[in-house]
Amino acid sequence: MSGGSYKNTGTPVLTAGAYTLRGLLPEDANAIHRQVNDWNVIRMLSRLPFPYPHELAVDWIAGTARQADEGTAWHFAIIDPAGSLVGCVGLTLHQGGRRASLGYWIGRNHWGRGIASLAADRVCRWALANLPLDGLEAKTAQDNIASAAVLRRVGFRQTGTATMPFMARGGDIPVLTFEAVRSDFDAVHEAVAETDAPASPSGVTGRRVLLVVAAALIDSDGRVLLARRPEGKSLAGLWEFPGGKIDAGETPETALIRELNEELGIDVTRACLAPFTFVSHAYEKFDLLMPLWLCRRWHGTPQGREGQALAWVRADDLEKYPMPPADLPLIPFLRDLL
Repeated sequence: MSGGSYKNTGTPVLTAGAYTLRGLLPEDANAIHRQVNDWNVIRMLSRLPFPYPHELAVDWIAGTARQADEGTAWHFAIIDPAGSLVGCVGLTLHQGGRRASLGYWIGRNHWGRGIASLAADRVCRWALANLPLDGLEAKTAQDNIASAAVLRRVGFRQTGTATMPFMARGGDIPVLTFEAVRSDFDAVHEAVAETDAPASPSGVTGRRVLLVVAAALIDSDGRVLLARRPEGKSLAGLWEFPGGKIDAGETPETALIRELNEELGIDVTRACLAPFTFVSHAYEKFDLLMPLWLCRRWHGTPQGREGQALAWVRADDLEKYPMPPADLPLIPFLRDLL
């Protein structure tokens, strides 16, 4: 397939700092061909020949649109504030659909600006929040020191070494293998937040206890409502019982009523909340205590007011939805109840 006037409608438009990530279009072929057909760039890309023919760029762009529509891969053009294409970043699903591979390149004139880190971090976070993924993988040539630094910077961990055929170099090349899960990306952003936060008062030590509240909303068919944590939150993409943190001066019930209204747009009275059970979970840097209430009556129709997806799930199917570690112990209690 060559040329065409199609629109890449299967790839979302994302923002990464001052850059825009969007689906590839036919008019991007010239910019891609010009920047990839550079030995310093293409020698680090395993599947491309050198020289790189223009028609390969045209066909590849058309293929990315088909893959996005099929839900097998998502490739993004990286557009700078002036509107110019400066590189590409993409994810390809593995067979089975629970993991994906990350790839990217940046035009040589745009190296050293942190663009690859911005784009890779943004795409990985979008994918984990919106696709049914357990983790991500990446490979980079052993002599591509800059690319390995990008992967480590955004949260990937090196897991080993291997060899791969690099078409432009005409043979097998040693590569470093990397992988990452949600907690790896969250740890990077938590470290940045701690660096930017004011120093703790001297003498304050120890782990903190975080108290959050949650509700199992149960409909007339005995199904339980789950909400998917949206992009931008820790553990994005995992499913949980609606609820949240307690603000200063609130009782747990008051906090839960407020959270259900803010998150789902429903009105719940205190009389409709029945204390059920609680969980205690030790995360790496804090201990979480979460009481769970049952709720069978409310006013309004639950809607994801914070952009989160919702799902009504039967108790026997709750285990099919990936959840944060703190929510998992609640499943057997609800299964026995329902």
